[in-house]
Amino acid sequence: MATTHPALLFLVVLACTGAASGFYLPGVAPADFRKNDLLAVKVNQLSSIRTQLPYSYYSLPFCRPDTIINSAENLGQVLRGDRIENSPYVFEMMEPKLCQITCKIVLTEQGANDIKEKIEDEYRVNMILDNLPLVDPITMIDRDAPPYYQQGVNLGVKGLYVGSKDVMYFIYNHYSFLVKYNKEAQTDLARIVAFEVKPYSRKHKPDGDWKGNATRLKTCNPHSGLLVVYSDGPQQIEANKEIIFTYDVNFEESDIKWASRWDTYLRTTDGHWFPIVNSLTMVLFLSVMVAMIMLRTLYRDISKYNQLESQEEAQEESGWKLLHGDVFRPPVNADLLCVYVGTGVQFFGTLLVTLLIAILGLLSPSNRGGFMTAMLLLWVFMGPFAGYSSARFYKMFGGVEWKKVAIRTVLVFPGVVFLIFFALNMLLWGVKSSGAVPFTTMLALVFLWFGISMPLIFIGSYLGFKKPYIEDPVRTNKIPRPIPQQPWYMNPAVSMLIGGILPFGAVFMELLFILTIIWMHQFYYIFGFLFLVFMILIVTCAEITIVLCYFQLCSEDYQWWWRSYLTPGSSALYLFLYATFYFFTKMQITKAASGVLYFGYMLIASYAFFVLTGTIGFYACFWFTRLIYSSVKID
Repeated sequence: MATTHPALLFLVVLACTGAASGFYLPGVAPADFRKNDLLAVKVNQLSSIRTQLPYSYYSLPFCRPDTIINSAENLGQVLRGDRIENSPYVFEMMEPKLCQITCKIVLTEQGANDIKEKIEDEYRVNMILDNLPLVDPITMIDRDAPPYYQQGVNLGVKGLYVGSKDVMYFIYNHYSFLVKYNKEAQTDLARIVAFEVKPYSRKHKPDGDWKGNATRLKTCNPHSGLLVVYSDGPQQIEANKEIIFTYDVNFEESDIKWASRWDTYLRTTDGHWFPIVNSLTMVLFLSVMVAMIMLRTLYRDISKYNQLESQEEAQEESGWKLLHGDVFRPPVNADLLCVYVGTGVQFFGTLLVTLLIAILGLLSPSNRGGFMTAMLLLWVFMGPFAGYSSARFYKMFGGVEWKKVAIRTVLVFPGVVFLIFFALNMLLWGVKSSGAVPFTTMLALVFLWFGISMPLIFIGSYLGFKKPYIEDPVRTNKIPRPIPQQPWYMNPAVSMLIGGILPFGAVFMELLFILTIIWMHQFYYIFGFLFLVFMILIVTCAEITIVLCYFQLCSEDYQWWWRSYLTPGSSALYLFLYATFYFFTKMQITKAASGVLYFGYMLIASYAFFVLTGTIGFYACFWFTRLIYSSVKID
């Protein structure tokens, strides 16, 4: 099997380099601001890597605006658990403010306990300004290194206070915002390029009676010339005690261009190339093995077999050549195999087109939920390819009820995924998480499934079944040939487990990076690298399946149909096992609901990976067997 073409590899490397360095098209048009223009800060979900259960910002007793307005959200945002709303934080462009009072809140017993629980679980507050997420810059040990930008800001902290032996909880009730902007030299227009914050916990005291937000504070003097002046220590969380929320905002001109403002969020290390090189080395090794089989062993076998002068001489031969009368015999449960092959084609097309769109920069991180929305819609509109592929193989296997296989293509894979997703959503509803998908969104998903995807699959199945029958290169005997006793290493379970190791190894390092990005709530935008890993995965699955399929045929075992699907598909088992290992070694989850959520989503991911890799291996083996048996002269 041929390796990746050098020109294609060069283009992919260019795409990788561009995607990793911020070469992408912006997802939204830039917003220009003048001095004193109002800047409205929006709030998003409360998130935690310890629980993975997002909550609405206003689920806690924070300062509220007069009217809470929900921002319009796309399908991907809803599925991600984003709940974007307005906030009482409103700035004036290029107008620094010191010690601005947001509001005063008296905590109830329930409110105090809720905040303590969220601090215990290390929840972070997420805000947005001009579509940029709020970040907390953390200085690295190496002072010359750029700071690490942590998305959101901690809700509070727990610890021991001076003179006390009890654990206390302190809330960050003062935010020191920093808005960086890039100003055009020809005009007074400016564009926001960074939104940073430093949180503080300080116990404020009003200077006299409380008179709303116009009250002066003893512990904060905005006219002192300093940023803030505090004197009463941190703000402890106690029931029936008041908390005064304040903030500062400062503006700083920056050299960062608007088109590059996401680079700090998307910065990656140069070491990302190392796993790519390892995977390419493995692909090269497999390519050499396949080339040896195709160009030497097979060519020698075919030439020798075609030169035999009599049928008696041919019968004395052994190996794959004797299986020409049985190798294309329909497998057991052929209908189900057709369904999984069609579903794999649908998933393959969805992933391929999504990655190509992302490489072109059309899925900017500023377009929140865009990647997930694109995948869902592409999955729906790839339905004709799924129906076409299922029906073509179904007809080849002698099936006549094409509607039956179309229905199963609609239901099998999406049905399993939907049941798992619905169960997880019920769990999120039970814990009152904002990640729970609303009932109306569930109806929208069902409509996409049965209202659009199902008709498209039926159209594809109809067209595929109307196509001419796929003729086998050799005739199939009426009586099946007995399969000889197989050595232990050719046992289906053993060969499948061996075959799944290499596809998993091809994506192992990138999988580690992706898991870290997803479950640690970071941004992923190196789609060029992901596309290259995807290409490596395709080649690896195809080549390892061809090699093992050839060994199986040489052992005179012609039941290769399901084996060719399950061999690379077993890599999904390794993926799930590694996800389990990652959970116990990297994650800090302690709650049962969070653990169920993690393993539920990883089960869906592993199932999808099984369908994807299995389909790639099946098509590779199908092409391989038709190629070699069409080269043999048979009377």
